[in-house]
Amino acid sequence: MGKFIGVIIEESLEDKSVLKNVKIISTEVEKVTEEDKTPWVEQWTLHTVEILEGQVDKTAFELSKALDSEHDWYADFKNELNHYVIFYDKIFCIDRKSKEQYDEAKKYGISLGIPEYQVDFFPGL
Repeated sequence: MGKFIGVIIEESLEDKSVLKNVKIISTEVEKVTEEDKTPWVEQWTLHTVEILEGQVDKTAFELSKALDSEHDWYADFKNELNHYVIFYDKIFCIDRKSKEQYDEAKKYGISLGIPEYQVDFFPGL
């Protein structure tokens, strides 16, 4: 069964229990900079996670409900074929070859106020 790999920022979650449903491969803590545009938190705790293919839709849905509803964040994970980009109450399941689908997710993130450099999704990566 295929695996999806991605990153969930712990500070982006209103409901951290969703982390219990994923396999955390590694964790890295970064100090927040002014460029990050998240002055309400001092650091980002970035969890690299692994999600089994059979759990990916359920996990994406849970994340879309667990993300901070007051501030705009996203989580994402991908395998060779698909890239899930999850915002609060909105899920994009992108074909990794489709520039149009990536552009749609990027445009949505920017419309929320997420800095463009943070939504630098593009095909094949």
